[in-house]
Amino acid sequence: MVTTASSSGTPSNAGAFTTIKETVTLEKEIKKSKFIAIAGPISNEQSAHSFLNQVKDPRATHNCWAYKVGDQYRSNDDGEPSGTAGKPIHSAIVSSGLDRIMVVVIRYFGGIKLGTGGLVRAYGGVASECLRNAPTCLEFLKVPMGVEVPFDLLGVLYHQLQSFEVEDIKQDYDTGKDGTTMVSFKVEFDRAEKLEEAIKANCSRELVFYKH
Repeated sequence: MVTTASSSGTPSNAGAFTTIKETVTLEKEIKKSKFIAIAGPISNEQSAHSFLNQVKDPRATHNCWAYKVGDQYRSNDDGEPSGTAGKPIHSAIVSSGLDRIMVVVIRYFGGIKLGTGGLVRAYGGVASECLRNAPTCLEFLKVPMGVEVPFDLLGVLYHQLQSFEVEDIKQDYDTGKDGTTMVSFKVEFDRAEKLEEAIKANCSRELVFYKH
């Protein structure tokens, strides 16, 4: 069973989140079944699917998973009784306080049934333990911005963009205005206002900014 949802809550710090630095693995045997939890950082749904395809084992009895990206999350029981695998994995992610991560728990059945409660404890437990052992880091969200700028001010603009270490800089000359180009980029959430102020302070004309 696949569960897809979004939460209505607003994070306490909308501009930053804590995630894990690298892929981590935990292996545990529970009543002769082998459980392998694999957790890794992701950025969106597409990267979650890529991560799942990389780590899942087609030979395993079950490849159950959950991921969280901001207020969006999905989980999958992969054949286990509904709510006994994906949901406890997701609960482990939420309890950890981490974001933009995916946890895949692979099970190799050992011949002894665990029951509904046993499955919930097994999947949630190995996911929680895996995340507790993971090295973490604080990341800042990147927000897209754009500014219409005359050609003769491009040098000034690019100097500011480099100073603020923006990413994904693109130029679009199809603005419908002669001598003007649209420059779009991504900047850390908590630096967006300061960057706009710096650009305005160093350019001699009023510019049009776009925020997404």
